[in-house]
Amino acid sequence: MIRLVRSRLVFVLVTLMAAQTAGAQQDERARRLDQQIDRIFQANEYTLPRFGPARWLADGTAYTTVERSPEPAKGSDIVRYDAATGARSILIAGSRLVPEDGTPKPEDGTPRGGALQIADYVWSDDGTRLLVFTNTRKVWRQNTRGDYWVLDLKSGGLRKIGGAAPASSLMFAKFSPDGTRVGYVRANNIYVERIDDGRITQLTSDGSETTINGTSDWVYEEELGVRDGFRWSPDGRSIAYWQFDSTGVGIFSLINNTDALYPTITRIPYPKAGTTNSAARIGVVSADGGDTTWIRTDGDPRNTYLARLSWIDANTVAIQQLNRLQNRNDFLTSDVRTGEVKRVFRDESKTWVDVVDEVLWIDGGRTFLWMSERDGWQHVYRVPREGGDGQLVTKFDADVTDVAGVDEEGGWLYFVASPQNAGQRYLYRSKLDGSGTPERLTPAAQAGTHRYTVAPGGRLAFHTYSRFDLPPVTDVVELPGHTPLRTLTDTAAVVAKLAPVLARPVEFFTIGIGDGVVLDGWMLKPPDFDPVKRYPVIAHVYGEPAGQTVNDSWGGGTGLFHRALAEAGYVVLSVDNRGTPAPRGADWRKVVYGTVGDLSSRDQAAAMRALVAAYPYLDRDRIGVWGWSGGGTNTLNAMFRFPEIYRVGVAVAPVPDQRLYDTIYQERYMGLPQDNVAGYKVGSAINFAEGLHGKLLVIHGSGDDNVHAQGTEKLINRLIELGKPFDSMVYPNRTHAIAEGPGTTPHVYKLIARYFLQHLSPGGV
Repeated sequence: MIRLVRSRLVFVLVTLMAAQTAGAQQDERARRLDQQIDRIFQANEYTLPRFGPARWLADGTAYTTVERSPEPAKGSDIVRYDAATGARSILIAGSRLVPEDGTPKPEDGTPRGGALQIADYVWSDDGTRLLVFTNTRKVWRQNTRGDYWVLDLKSGGLRKIGGAAPASSLMFAKFSPDGTRVGYVRANNIYVERIDDGRITQLTSDGSETTINGTSDWVYEEELGVRDGFRWSPDGRSIAYWQFDSTGVGIFSLINNTDALYPTITRIPYPKAGTTNSAARIGVVSADGGDTTWIRTDGDPRNTYLARLSWIDANTVAIQQLNRLQNRNDFLTSDVRTGEVKRVFRDESKTWVDVVDEVLWIDGGRTFLWMSERDGWQHVYRVPREGGDGQLVTKFDADVTDVAGVDEEGGWLYFVASPQNAGQRYLYRSKLDGSGTPERLTPAAQAGTHRYTVAPGGRLAFHTYSRFDLPPVTDVVELPGHTPLRTLTDTAAVVAKLAPVLARPVEFFTIGIGDGVVLDGWMLKPPDFDPVKRYPVIAHVYGEPAGQTVNDSWGGGTGLFHRALAEAGYVVLSVDNRGTPAPRGADWRKVVYGTVGDLSSRDQAAAMRALVAAYPYLDRDRIGVWGWSGGGTNTLNAMFRFPEIYRVGVAVAPVPDQRLYDTIYQERYMGLPQDNVAGYKVGSAINFAEGLHGKLLVIHGSGDDNVHAQGTEKLINRLIELGKPFDSMVYPNRTHAIAEGPGTTPHVYKLIARYFLQHLSPGGV
């Protein structure tokens, strides 16, 4: 009996000691993980040196950039560099950007006795004047208001644009082609100001909360990238501009409960899928004022999109017009004197078509370059201005991801593609006449991701190269030989700090999920990885048509966060499902049409099953998943639809119900909700919430004007109704980035890490 009691006592003591040891190990992991997150997001220990922003000069041999003056009171200098030699000269000293009286009123936003702080700048076409943007204030996301000053390089005169306009109230100021005037937007109206005498002409007068001239409404800004909403004609006599009428668009209200004694409300016209859009039209007005000539595009202006606007010549504008379903893009030209419209080219699909960001003109304006997936690949075509089907320029079975530049004199188109690896990017060129096959210019030895900004004339380029395990380095290269001329960023110090973090390299893999479908992925393993043990898995997911996660490029803070999780004892991995924008052909990208969210989650689940079967060290009983935005949505899909696979999930800023997101994005991939009831139902995670059995944390910012917290609240109500336990975190007044305010970013990532540590035990067993 005594021996039995002693044995039990020893067993209890051993069990307690083991538990204490495991607890101590867990505490140590949590401590180290917190420290690393602080290094990444708080102390910014791994911040990389930046180059630019830099602007190529017109001759294509030199560029300008802004550099802080050695004397702080003198602000910043605009500096010219010879691209090949690095010879440096100061074009505009900060001391020249000091207002004449030196003591402006504080509300003017200029420093007492100091130089203007340069937020942005632009040269007049003849190089004799400089327009400086300063004293900026955020409007929303990418849009800012501020003050503009013009410096006359010959006389040295510096004057503020806008007359008696309030401080920080001007947007999108730009020189006329002859450099004598500046156009800008204020309070949703367009103005032109003469530089020599300050005389202001107001071109529109109906601007209001619901009538928007020269900029855009929320959904055009977010989904079509229309921000700067007016264009000078080549002869400087006219201005073409967008006008939006948001009357009838549903209003979304954001409530701020923390910044005042009583809540304040921000009201945003935001068209949700299937609801009323703003009415958009394009007009042309004389720069001297007068009546607007409206371009007579076909169709209901609330059910078509005028996605792009540019001038071809002094009498002709070009417009890209999408139908509401966005499966047809018409390239139109219009005589601005009459408003008459001619369709030059039509791009259409059974699913959706993409907007061409910039239509490039060659042959003296007789031919333009157009990107289309009409043959199953995203290719570049040259199309006559008179119209026609176009001639294929990029003749290979691969996708063009970006047009990098044109060397018309030499007869070359520069573009980015990656025929063999969907996660990498390389520079190619093709003959502009469509003869021959594309030629790769990026050296074969430099596997990874390459980005280029080609100089005018196509002889030089800024080149940025990175890999998953290699921070980006920027240099100047000479084309077409891709000869390095000068390194523009020195990453040696940061790379030395990162050496222990990057000690175990990423592993890229492919995984078959049946029916001949093979998906790409990457995997990070713990530093002390032992292949005979089993490790918990954290899958990072996005999975929607707006982005890839499997890229052989530097991942920044999120990539380092994943390495910190791996160091804590997890295998971290990611897979790109079908429907992501990988350069694997149009069929790959568009197979999800009408059921976004359904196929993505099934592909992700099939990949996880295949991975667990292929790699015995992945613990099938310890699998977690997390993602942000569309990735948050697919985290919900994973947890609700496949609870037998995923045990723990963290969904950040998700869209649980697709009917709650905006018209342009959701309808592009799903059609109208009233026409595709079944697709919206099967694509929305909230309709599968009864499947939740694991641990779920949902995170949202209450000030998210993009993916509204409304969706998360509706999901919470549904989970409560179902009696499902879950966790949630709301960040007051934070936007979709959940980055505003001191300490916010590290707090978010620590919260995500802590949730996995608590519910998905780390380490090999």
